[in-house]
Amino acid sequence: MTFSDIFKSSFLANVTAVSMFDMVLALLLAFAVGVFIYLIYKMTYAGVMYSSTFGVTLVALTMITTLVILAVTSNVVLSLGMVGALSIVRFRTAIKEPLDIAFLFWSIAAGIVLAAGMIPLAVFGSVFIGLIILFFAKRKENTHPYIVVLDCNDHASEEKAVAYLKEKTNKCNVKSKTARRGSVELNLEIRLKDDNTDFVNELAQIEGVNSAVLVSYNGDYMG
Repeated sequence: MTFSDIFKSSFLANVTAVSMFDMVLALLLAFAVGVFIYLIYKMTYAGVMYSSTFGVTLVALTMITTLVILAVTSNVVLSLGMVGALSIVRFRTAIKEPLDIAFLFWSIAAGIVLAAGMIPLAVFGSVFIGLIILFFAKRKENTHPYIVVLDCNDHASEEKAVAYLKEKTNKCNVKSKTARRGSVELNLEIRLKDDNTDFVNELAQIEGVNSAVLVSYNGDYMG
């Protein structure tokens, strides 16, 4: 066996295992599906700070997964080496939004399905998943939670303020309470009956209430 025979058997056979048309088609479809996932992510994002780099990562992840799976499906030996190489990779970026995990798995799954040649499944599945996420993302509660921070002089003024809040709001729960000599500080979660916030002005006029602060609250931050 000559060097030319070894070269042909171990290299050229692998190159021709996946045709150029299949490679181009798979990567173009992966790009299109990745852009679709990116747009759905951008429309449904509800976190604190939107990161455009994460959206680009979704597009790149779909194409990279397609590229890897195309290589794996074309050569059994290469697939074993790829598994060993990827097993040592560790990702340490913190995922702050639970829905971001779903988008990451969506990108990876779309890349795998496209590389496997199941194009209708990848396209239809991505459209269906995108519509479901859009549907549930738009169904948000009409009543947004707020936090009221009260500074009262004593227990009597605290009871008056809490009773007034329960009368003016749909829901009022004490989240935290700090008692000092001569003052009581309360953090209460409330749900408004409407968009009118004038009750805060009246709340601050109650005898014994030094200050009343109303801030928006989404469970992660206040502002």
